[in-house]
Amino acid sequence: MVDSKQQWKAWLYLSPAIVLLLVFTVWPIINTVRMALLENYNGMTAVSGAHFDVGFANFATVINYPQFLNCLKTTAILCVATVPLSTFLALVIAVALNSIRPLQRTLQTIFFLPYVTNSIAIGMVFAAMFNIVGNLFGTENELIVTAGIVNNVIQLFGGEPVNWINAGSTYWANMTVLIIYIVWNALPFKILILLGGLQSINKQYYDAAKVDGTSRRRIFAKITVPLLSPMLAYVIITGFIGGFKEYSSIVGIFGDNMGPAGDAGRLNTIVGFIYKALETNKLGRASAAALILFGIIFVVTMINMQVSKKRVHY
Repeated sequence: MVDSKQQWKAWLYLSPAIVLLLVFTVWPIINTVRMALLENYNGMTAVSGAHFDVGFANFATVINYPQFLNCLKTTAILCVATVPLSTFLALVIAVALNSIRPLQRTLQTIFFLPYVTNSIAIGMVFAAMFNIVGNLFGTENELIVTAGIVNNVIQLFGGEPVNWINAGSTYWANMTVLIIYIVWNALPFKILILLGGLQSINKQYYDAAKVDGTSRRRIFAKITVPLLSPMLAYVIITGFIGGFKEYSSIVGIFGDNMGPAGDAGRLNTIVGFIYKALETNKLGRASAAALILFGIIFVVTMINMQVSKKRVHY
C-alpha cells in the first residue's frame, strides 16, 4: 500500500497515462454516444452551425438499411466458422509443439511469424493464390489463363478448378477463402497463449496418469483440456471480439469493394459498414453502427463469460 501522504506521487506518475486515456479513449467514446444520439448528424453541416434533434433516428436508419442485415450475416458467419476451428487447430498444434523438444523454439518462431506480418499483405498473397489470372503472351498477344496456385493443386489431385474470388464466383466460395485466411491468421496468437498454458501445467499430473496406465486420449480430455480451460476461454472470447471486428482480411483479398468484381459489398461486415459511413461523412450513422456493434460484442462476451464460469477450472 502507498502511504496516504505519498499518494500524490503515485497520481503524478500515473497522470501521463491518465491524460492519454482521457483524450484518446474516454472522450472518443463519449463523443461517439453524442453523435449517435444526434439525428442525421453530419460533420460538414455541424461545422456550419446546423442544429440536430436528439433521438434514435440514426439507430433506426442503420437497422433498416438494406445491406445492414447482410453485413451482420457475414460477420456472424465468419465468427461462428473461424473461432471454434482456429481454437481447435491451435490446441492441437500447441500440444504437438509442447511434446517436441528438438527445434521447438524454431518451430514456435515459424508459427508466430504471421502474427507480426501485415494482414493486408497476407491478404494480397492469399488473393494471388486463389486468383484466376489471364495474361497476354507472344507477339500476337495470345491470352493464356492461369487457374492459380490453389486450383493447380486441386487439378493435380483430379479435381475441377473453382472460381474462388473472381467475377462470377459464388458467395460461399468467397467465404471459404476468407475462413481459410482468418483461421490461418488467427493461429499464431492462439498457439502462443495455449503453448504457454501447457508449459505451466504441473508435470506431476501426467506422471500420475502414466503410472495408472491412462491412455493419451483420456489424458488429453481429462487433464490437458480442463487445466488449459482458462487459456481456452481467453482465446475464445478474444477470438469472438476480433471476429466481430473483421475488416482488413476482406480488404486484403477483395479490395475496397468488399467483394468480387461486379458484386461490390457482397462481403461487407459491420466494421466495413462503419467505414463506408465515415467516407460519406455520415458520422451519426457510423456512431450508431459502432454502438450496435459494441452491444453485440458485449452480449456475446457476457454469454461466453457465463459459460466459462461453469466450464473453466482454475
